[in-house]
Amino acid sequence: MTVPVISTLSRIYKALHPPRADPLPDSAPIKFGILGAARIAPIALVDPAKCHPEAVVLAVAARDKTRADEFAKKHGIPKVYGGANGYQELIDDPELDAIYNPLPNGLHYEWTMKALAAGKHVLLEKPSADTAEETRKMFELAEQKNLVLLEAFHYRFHPSAQRVKEIIDSGELGGIKSISAQLAIPKGILQDSDIRLKHSLGGGAMMDMGCYTMSCIRYFTGSDPLEVTEAKAEAPILKDASLSSETALVDGTTTAHLALPNSISGSLMVSFGLPGWGPWGILPRFPELGVQIECEGGEIVYFNYPGSWAYHYITVKTRDGNGRKVRTEKAYKPKSGKGEEWWTTYRYQLEAFVDKLKGRSPEHWMSAEDSIANIQWIENVYTKTGLGPRPASTFQAA
Repeated sequence: MTVPVISTLSRIYKALHPPRADPLPDSAPIKFGILGAARIAPIALVDPAKCHPEAVVLAVAARDKTRADEFAKKHGIPKVYGGANGYQELIDDPELDAIYNPLPNGLHYEWTMKALAAGKHVLLEKPSADTAEETRKMFELAEQKNLVLLEAFHYRFHPSAQRVKEIIDSGELGGIKSISAQLAIPKGILQDSDIRLKHSLGGGAMMDMGCYTMSCIRYFTGSDPLEVTEAKAEAPILKDASLSSETALVDGTTTAHLALPNSISGSLMVSFGLPGWGPWGILPRFPELGVQIECEGGEIVYFNYPGSWAYHYITVKTRDGNGRKVRTEKAYKPKSGKGEEWWTTYRYQLEAFVDKLKGRSPEHWMSAEDSIANIQWIENVYTKTGLGPRPASTFQAA
């Protein structure tokens, strides 16, 4: 037991403290700018770029110049933009090749369109936008300008997710009968002021976490739903009840049931506030991070798909005339192709993005059609709950 634990800790440490890669003498690095000094930016781009020989984070912008300065100093980023025009000044920087957009959901459309209009490739945080129509317009503009736009569903680029898909497609377990995906955190983690609880910014559990679960269901079944048969939303758990009017159209927890082709049933559960266990809910609750796939000849349980780079397992249970067999797999490195065991999901994603920009064929990709369909079905779930889709951006593209 000691050796696996040490190996896991060593891998996680290296993932969080990646070795710096020397630039390639015959390939200029892709120069990135970051819109907003977001908490996700270091693990999603800054650290992966450090160990990629063809990527460098050159600039960051934030509305608060002091915050941008502090972020840049901490992460060794040479250029800083701030103030009311900071985002636009970063986008207009002629040295930059690509923009990473981790802004709140409600700002994705405006600033991605502006970045594309300025001739920049875009790595866009999920969910792509507040509406499917906005997502469609972003990809149309990217295609018109011959630019790369990628929605950052990082889990899809990891060998573990691809291994689950490989097992399904191999036919080893027969056809899929049902699939269920969860992503939920214990109550008390989100503060009442969190942007994920603001309707005007595209907040809600189905947007923030449901984008993952919807993507999982669609990716592993290889199909889009036919119908949202049932969906229920519950209000967020707030410490200050007086703020409830501001979150009236925001979901803290959502459950949904889907009908998919070939009589496959799908279900999802996402939550910002899992109640505790035990008397009065005083015992802390573990996050729920799994996908369960029931097939004709067995089942697959895929644990921790969002953070598979840190730890995951794939349990495969087969049923046949000789009884029941169980095996557990892990996949931190692909059987063939590029990758290291310590690469995070984000590092694999960056590899694909840079390959695309360099004219190489990525080993995995997320298409425009995939992104558009994912947000469309998120909209459909919100419609079924009665809350309605998130508000469209007021930004008008030229």
